[in-house]
Amino acid sequence: MSAESTPPEPGIPRDPRPGGRRRRRGPRRRALFVTAWIAAGVLLLGGTGATVLYLKLNGNLRSVDIDSLLGRDRPEKGAEGSRNLLILGSDSRSGGNRELGGGRDDGSSRSDTAMVVHVYRDHRRAAVVSIPRDTLVDRPECTGPDGREHPAARDVMFNTAYATGGAVCAVKTVESLSGLRMDHYLEIDFSGFQRLVDALGGVRVTTARDIRDPESHLDLTAGTHTLDGRQALGLVRTRHGVGDGSDLGRIQLQQSFVKALASQIQDVGLLGNPKKLYDLADTATGSVTTDKGLGSVNSLMSFASDLRDLDADRLRMVTMPVVYDPADGNRVLVEKAKARQVWDALKGDRVIPPDAVEGTATGEADGVVGGPQAPTAP
Repeated sequence: MSAESTPPEPGIPRDPRPGGRRRRRGPRRRALFVTAWIAAGVLLLGGTGATVLYLKLNGNLRSVDIDSLLGRDRPEKGAEGSRNLLILGSDSRSGGNRELGGGRDDGSSRSDTAMVVHVYRDHRRAAVVSIPRDTLVDRPECTGPDGREHPAARDVMFNTAYATGGAVCAVKTVESLSGLRMDHYLEIDFSGFQRLVDALGGVRVTTARDIRDPESHLDLTAGTHTLDGRQALGLVRTRHGVGDGSDLGRIQLQQSFVKALASQIQDVGLLGNPKKLYDLADTATGSVTTDKGLGSVNSLMSFASDLRDLDADRLRMVTMPVVYDPADGNRVLVEKAKARQVWDALKGDRVIPPDAVEGTATGEADGVVGGPQAPTAP
């Protein structure tokens, strides 16, 4: 079975977990690609207000000049008209994130969610590739935002790139891993994700089974629910509530949640509610950090225009092909041949071939969460 968010084709068997695989203890936290979707979509609608509102929204945005630090040793730009965006979800325990994330404030942050979004040149389709945080990779040398040089490292967890050198090192690691040039990056943390979901009025999902995880403050019975921000955060960060307790299972929940929210956003009717539209735009712009290229309302509106004709049915979501590390069940390794198929397809602005994501490791949580219509329990 593939690690896609949609059900596998009949006849494709589910790969069993290696025997004796250990579950990692302690919750991990995530944010989602959907926050970028809201930020871009709301700004596309809300950026036409009065100048004072424009300046307020523009002043909310935080940006980092990553291009100057990445230098010239980067992959070539992709097909003309296409775009690649790296979405990062950070798990800082500082400020308002401490209560939401739990644990101690050690002054550090990690990128517990990483999604490469490829918008095809026709701007009517997109592919999203989730990169598991526990993937062992070779991290290239990089320069952090503070100008500090960080040496290369071999066989380290993917999410150490952000912990080591922030967004710059994360982008450089993704470019080295994929061979794709990231045109932009966008980041959101715990509290920003929760505020966005609440500002939207919640997200309606259906669970095929009970999901209970005290560590993520989640207690859902099988059925349909409208999740508020805290519940949504619990759902996308839970590992112990469903599946095999791995990072891969949580990625499957995230992908299902993104599709449910993408479908819901299309029916919100913001144009008829100016206050809600502005509240969402204000929340969105105050919740994200971007590269300098997206660091203004005008730039985000331009990016949003690329998504105008994109709906949930044209959003292909997969997980980078990986296998469990036989030496450590808490880590995964890149399935290089299949991963190359995925990245080469996106580099050529082509559809990801189905066999590229078949027969790889999964988190056994596919189909547990869906949109308002009840999914079938796996």
